[in-house]
Amino acid sequence: MRITYACPSCDATVTQPGAEAARSLVCSRCGAEVEVPADAIGWTNAAGGTAEHEIGLPVLRRCLVCPSKELFLRKDFPQRLGVAIVVAGFAASCVTWFWQMLVPTFAILFGTAFVDVVLYFVMPECLICYRCNARYRGAGGTYGNFDLETHERHRQQRIRLEEAVGRRGGTTASSAP
Repeated sequence: MRITYACPSCDATVTQPGAEAARSLVCSRCGAEVEVPADAIGWTNAAGGTAEHEIGLPVLRRCLVCPSKELFLRKDFPQRLGVAIVVAGFAASCVTWFWQMLVPTFAILFGTAFVDVVLYFVMPECLICYRCNARYRGAGGTYGNFDLETHERHRQQRIRLEEAVGRRGGTTASSAP
């Protein structure tokens, strides 16, 4: 299992392979360590039953970086690249539509849709933590797809914490230049 997360100390993006065997996650930039909780990773055998420690497939029970147990599945594909493919297909079809080339217009649109479907089935899934946005590649577990209500709850909590820290420091986010 490979994890990509933002270091809690310096906000650097850290990628660490073999996170299921690590006792702690170490930032390559500042050297800060995040202790991996003992109950964060479970193990299953090929039949789906529980297995001994480090034997079988790793199953993520909670985030390794923060105490959250709320994770969601999504395709491990850059969203901006997906949008760029759709926009490029739309722009190309507009040009052919302007020149009244009906067959190439629909060929471009269907080709773009085909590329999208192929990428959907080819790309693997990754787990993402709602709270800290850590990404887990190659991790198992029974988690659902993205839930806007859960995301919004964590987003609002993050905003409230930032405002509270700003008030204690004498400034608020709205009064900062």
